[in-house]
Amino acid sequence: MQLYEELVARGLIAQVTNEDEIREMINAGKATFYIGFDCTADSLTAGHFMALTLMKRLQMAGNKPIALIGGGTTMIGDPSGRSDMRKMLTREDIDHNAECFKRQMERFIEFGEGKAQMVNNADWLLELNYVDLLREVGACFSVNNMLRAECYKQRMEKGLSFLEFNYMIMQSYDFYHLFQSHGCNMQFGGNDQWSNMLGGTELIRRKLGKDAHCMTITLLTDSQGNKMGKTAGNAVWLDPNKTSPYDFYQYWRNVEDGDVMKCIRMLTFLPMEQISDMDGWEGSQLNKAKEILAWELTALVHGEEEANKAQEAAKALFGGGGDKANMPTTELTIDNFGDGQIGIMNLLVACGLAPSKGEARRLVQQGGVSVNDQKVTDIDAKFGCELFVEGVIIKKGKKVFHRAVMN
Repeated sequence: MQLYEELVARGLIAQVTNEDEIREMINAGKATFYIGFDCTADSLTAGHFMALTLMKRLQMAGNKPIALIGGGTTMIGDPSGRSDMRKMLTREDIDHNAECFKRQMERFIEFGEGKAQMVNNADWLLELNYVDLLREVGACFSVNNMLRAECYKQRMEKGLSFLEFNYMIMQSYDFYHLFQSHGCNMQFGGNDQWSNMLGGTELIRRKLGKDAHCMTITLLTDSQGNKMGKTAGNAVWLDPNKTSPYDFYQYWRNVEDGDVMKCIRMLTFLPMEQISDMDGWEGSQLNKAKEILAWELTALVHGEEEANKAQEAAKALFGGGGDKANMPTTELTIDNFGDGQIGIMNLLVACGLAPSKGEARRLVQQGGVSVNDQKVTDIDAKFGCELFVEGVIIKKGKKVFHRAVMN
């Protein structure tokens, strides 16, 4: 099976322009393509996985990726998939976030001479003269067509700022610039970006002629992808300081039954033959599939050693005889214990399981906290320091486990 056919078989492709040409270029390793990443935070999330693994697959087949850091477009904010305007970031915040993205991407993509490139659209967008941009680019866009785009339609009722309205033009200019300066002939993005991305192909053809070979592919991220990277309202980060390797492993270990094989096909590098053999798995076999998914993705982001530790910690928690030392652990000192005891709310805050005593109180009152398998419902409950010599296991909700020990 050639690469393009494999991408289709894995369920990655949503919409394409001129499919025959795309298939030929990708299979021959002749595509120079870009994927954009607006740096709205200081870490990539699990929601970026599909794009990152796609870049890796394409590079392994000889194609050349361009990772576009959106230092310029982040200053505007993409309205796609949003019910309100994004937070405005400073230039310093954006530059810091861009540096964090670079370090994380290097785990997936090989950068260097003749390999992948990393560029920042701040280098050209922030140098543009507004009137020149209107004359050169704005004349190529129909406001009527733009307002029919899904990325704008969903915002019209609640209000779309003029700042955000310009995002499509900025993103389109990115493709136009990369096409001319880097020989970039293909762009990938989420399916919710289809309208924005078509703007880029149309701009190139209007400025350079209809024979300009520029292609657009969107990925199936509008449904499955939008769920990735979110759990209980919080992001699942690739930065181990924001989401530990164990919590990252547990996130994928706990995906819904109906999503596990979809995630394995889309995100792992397991051979399609092996995945096909797993398609009929049920019951305990489906749990095994979840363990495979969790280990593969944790190893990809954090390395095999951390993936093994996370798996051992999970086995320890769920009766498999694993090593509890690999569980996320907080070391408490005597200063945490007043009169040799620590209250449940202080314990939750000290372990990072609640951001404040108020939130800790709510968790306890709602019955969402257990200590050593005993549910705690009394907000005044206290635990002696002697319990922590061997360590106690704190459970928050159904899936978050943490170990606390006395230092």
